[in-house]
Amino acid sequence: MKEILNAAAAEAKLHRMAIEVAERNHYSEGLVLIGIRENGLLIANHIAALLPSYFSGSVNVLPLGINKRDPGEVSLEGELSLEGRCIILVDDVANSGRTMLYSLPAIIAQKPRQVETLALIERSHKKFPVAINYVGLSVATTREEHIEVEMEGGRIVGAWLK
Repeated sequence: MKEILNAAAAEAKLHRMAIEVAERNHYSEGLVLIGIRENGLLIANHIAALLPSYFSGSVNVLPLGINKRDPGEVSLEGELSLEGRCIILVDDVANSGRTMLYSLPAIIAQKPRQVETLALIERSHKKFPVAINYVGLSVATTREEHIEVEMEGGRIVGAWLK
């Protein structure tokens, strides 16, 4: 097991991504961060907490439930309408692009103005046409290797290559 991110490095990457999100969306009145449960939601909440320092619009966070192994059923929680809004879909690790791709229909059905993606770690094994707009760390791995992001108390403790 090899550490690829420690807590301090992860925090720095989240700050940088929050600044990038604010810069690219400065024209927007508000953002909706949709966090893929569990770790994606924790990262979305963390980015949302950092954004007020850089972004003057409203920031909302919604959880999205999906079985990453069998992504047939997607549940977008919350009563907030996404119509005409700027959406950022958030996950901890982007590998093949499958989880984000299967998450999109539930979001697109509500007619948002735009949808962007954010991942703390991106691997280079895309099987689906999903580009990650905001990336904390890009890691070249073999297909057999696995990346695990460990969270504790809503904070990133580290990320390991297994």
